[in-house]
Amino acid sequence: MEGGNSAINPANSQAENIEDLSLLTTSRVETGRLFDLTGDTSAATALAARMAGMIQAKYPDYWPETVRALLIHSAEWTDAMRQQFPGNDRTACDWRLRCVGFGVPSLERALWCARNDLTLVAQSEIQPYDFVNNRVVFGHINLHNLPWPTDVLRRLGATQVSMRVTLSYFIEPSPGRRGWKYSHRYASHGLRFDVKRPDESNVGFQKRVNHLAREEEEELAGADDVDWTLGIKLRSRGSVHSDWWHGTASDLAGCSHIGVFPVIGWWRERPKFQRWQQRVRYALIVSIAAPGVNVDLYTPVMAQIVIPTSVEIS
Repeated sequence: MEGGNSAINPANSQAENIEDLSLLTTSRVETGRLFDLTGDTSAATALAARMAGMIQAKYPDYWPETVRALLIHSAEWTDAMRQQFPGNDRTACDWRLRCVGFGVPSLERALWCARNDLTLVAQSEIQPYDFVNNRVVFGHINLHNLPWPTDVLRRLGATQVSMRVTLSYFIEPSPGRRGWKYSHRYASHGLRFDVKRPDESNVGFQKRVNHLAREEEEELAGADDVDWTLGIKLRSRGSVHSDWWHGTASDLAGCSHIGVFPVIGWWRERPKFQRWQQRVRYALIVSIAAPGVNVDLYTPVMAQIVIPTSVEIS
């Protein structure tokens, strides 16, 4: 978000904040001037909160996890960000993520999408761990069946399309166990997502996700897929995970399922606190885009979705 800019003082070559490059805000002083200046992370935080509030007002049934996911999902890297960190390999993406995150969020993209785009939002719960044979083990895996417009995608054939997936959830931190190498010592739990590959059967996908969910170390949780921009290792940091898939429309037609599964956290490592039985919420957002193609992706999906009718029972 916008945080204003600094100017270089020619006298000492130091960066300084000046009025012309700062953002205008209301004054916190009760008397006197009505307006004041702000900038840096204070201004950016306020603008992010404003955007989150506008999303919440538009979709009052959305969870905080979902609002947060939409902020990230709508963000894109600007041309200036790409020029500062050129390249599309994993090293360039790593530096870009560390310095500018996922880019600049867009309120328009968060609230609406174009006719040749399609966005699916899921709010769900999962129990990361369970207690079996006197030990804490991994719990459930959620498989989401995507109502893709399969016929439309297959007719597009070799047309290049993209898919973006964002998974958002909140953790219970353990400040005494922070660290980079073993980040599960800090987070109560972790969730990951994986998408069915075009040439993979449903049974094979479930077996692969089940194997990934039971990997003890996060860095060993599967090999990176070249079709993804970040890959499973880069996108697995923190508690909001977002990545882009690029390929042909016919291949995307076969990516019909997404699995959400748990990885290790201190709820599992420290069973004496009895936190392993907790259920957690998450938001999953999936978008597909066919840029430059005049195609309606909405109608075929709406035909697959049955809108329930409310029946009042006395």
